[in-house]
Amino acid sequence: MPGDVHEHLVEAIYADAARIADRAVSRPGHQARPTLDRALDHVLTSRIWGFPIMLLLFALMFWLTIIGSNVPSGWIADLLVGKFWPLLRQAASGLPWWLSGLLVDGMYLSTAWVISVMLPPMAIFFPMFTLLEDFGYLPRVAFNLDRAFKKVGAHGKQSMSLMMGFGCNAAGVVAARIIDSPRERLIAIITNNFSLCNGRWPTQILIATLFIGSLVPAHWAGLVSAGAVTAVALLGIGFTLAVSWGLSRTVLRGEVSAFSLELPPYRPPRFWQTLYTSLIDRTVFVLWRAVVFAVPAGAAIWLSANLHVNGVTLAQFLMQYMDPVGVVLGLNGVILLAYIVAIPANEIVIPTVLMLTVLVTGNQGVGEGAGVMFELDSPEATKNLLQAGGWTLLTAVNLMLFSLLHNPCSTTIYTIYKETGSVKWTTVAALLPLVLGFAVTFGVATVWRFLG
Repeated sequence: MPGDVHEHLVEAIYADAARIADRAVSRPGHQARPTLDRALDHVLTSRIWGFPIMLLLFALMFWLTIIGSNVPSGWIADLLVGKFWPLLRQAASGLPWWLSGLLVDGMYLSTAWVISVMLPPMAIFFPMFTLLEDFGYLPRVAFNLDRAFKKVGAHGKQSMSLMMGFGCNAAGVVAARIIDSPRERLIAIITNNFSLCNGRWPTQILIATLFIGSLVPAHWAGLVSAGAVTAVALLGIGFTLAVSWGLSRTVLRGEVSAFSLELPPYRPPRFWQTLYTSLIDRTVFVLWRAVVFAVPAGAAIWLSANLHVNGVTLAQFLMQYMDPVGVVLGLNGVILLAYIVAIPANEIVIPTVLMLTVLVTGNQGVGEGAGVMFELDSPEATKNLLQAGGWTLLTAVNLMLFSLLHNPCSTTIYTIYKETGSVKWTTVAALLPLVLGFAVTFGVATVWRFLG
């Protein structure tokens, strides 16, 4: 009797295995039974359709993020800057001018700009990204890009940290934890800054609209502007691959680890859990770090515009010495100083550039005073102010390139240090993009002037 039971058990196991094989394994003369998962994979991981679908899907995510965040960003800016800021200035009117300026026009205003610009895009992008992760699509992205990353000596999973970097580079650095190899994880961390994070999208979109979209008839302007921004984002992916290739063959030389990826089954995303996880674990976490660094940035911006050295403000003094270097790079001293004081958060670059431009040109009736960041309601007014500061098409193009290729923000630098525990690699990750930014803008400016 026990023998019969054993035989029946073995027969049942083999029969079950045969049924699974018939359903899942293709062999000569027998095709695996079609399933929804297999049908989706046939398209989503196809060498013909996989990449176009991936590009269209992420382009749609970026478009929804940009379009969807405009209105809530405006609401938050109107609340924090349009309403609360005047009330705070009035409440602080009894304080010494320097203290009220430092606290309200400096620290508070920079924090308000960071929250209004950074919060809505992250609150839209991160949930969409996590929904794709829950659905099971992101492992297919890694599968599609594995060959490209393997050729440059990196890991296929780096594609997922790269995509996360488009929401926030600090989050992209943390996402590199999914890579088991320390060498390949370090490559992913160092190169994540080449993903155009949401803090840099407003600069890209504004400059492309003002200076590049205006080169064509009005009905083509939006398409050309969007194409220019997309080209910069794709250029960032190109730099990711190129720098990964260089690192993997020099200071981070080593064998590419085997990438055995089991594609999980597709499953309906858990919407509410995804929303909670994205907002708490990613959005609020990253935003808090950005706010912590934005407060001292606001203080530095206000002080630079109100402290005087030899009869001029510290900002004017620094811009005078930076301007020759900036001109060589196809930029100017205003832009270089703006990126120095805005290291804590890319979101305040444009308000800082406008404030410093007013300081340099001496325009009356524009802005709210020395050291007070602002934005203009009219794109034409913004362009006129920038052109009054000496901006040309070359300045705009090289600013878009420099916005892509410059040092990470303070939040990302701090996150890199926390993830690597190394001052050496944190320094490399901070300075490598900056060196590339100087080299690329200098090259573009040189060729532009030679051809022009």
